[in-house]
Amino acid sequence: MKYFSIAIDGPAGAGKSTIAKRIAKKLNFIYVDTGAMYRAMALYFIRNNIEASDGDKIKNSCHQAEVTIEYSNGEQQIFLNGENVSRLIRTEEVGNMASAVSVYQDVRLKLVELQRNMAKKSDVVMDGRDIGTFVLPDADLKIYLTASPKERARRRFVELQEKGIPADIDVIEKDIIERDYRDMHREFAPLRQAEDAVVVDTTNMTIDEVADTIIRYFHEKINKR
Repeated sequence: MKYFSIAIDGPAGAGKSTIAKRIAKKLNFIYVDTGAMYRAMALYFIRNNIEASDGDKIKNSCHQAEVTIEYSNGEQQIFLNGENVSRLIRTEEVGNMASAVSVYQDVRLKLVELQRNMAKKSDVVMDGRDIGTFVLPDADLKIYLTASPKERARRRFVELQEKGIPADIDVIEKDIIERDYRDMHREFAPLRQAEDAVVVDTTNMTIDEVADTIIRYFHEKINKR
């Protein structure tokens, strides 16, 4: 049986997860949040006092962190060594650590196998940094989702405020720019636009506008076949 896949790549804060969830719901696909997998790995390293700069410890210990995914009421739940850490991985500390350790090939290869196996068993919308270029190079539709650093910082700032978490928008923007640089310049599977990806700039678009645009691109691709 042929399963369909939509790959959404882009920098931090571009709205990938929000948009991917919306598309998956509308198309009745499985949403795969690859960023959450890296965050779970990052949480493991933080808990074990392993520095992102210590490549040897990262390599030797990443195989002790078992990351699995389950679905409850259509929502993805992330487990780290049997513990549901879905709510624990959304901090700035974990996000920055995830970006820092994702440069390591051992970390990426460990999770890529799981991601590819999911796409073999279901219709999926998968978002991340290297989905269309490395994880699912044969995806039916590849999207490169982006927005200006200032707008991405504003969205993150509003999100944190709504959760009652104090934040400095200038610090957030600085972190985003630094994370972009790390993601784009890592040696293995860096963030880049796939040659056959469609660029969607969400800076001045609503969530529904972005989702509907991508769904339209998907149907156009499928109908051409």
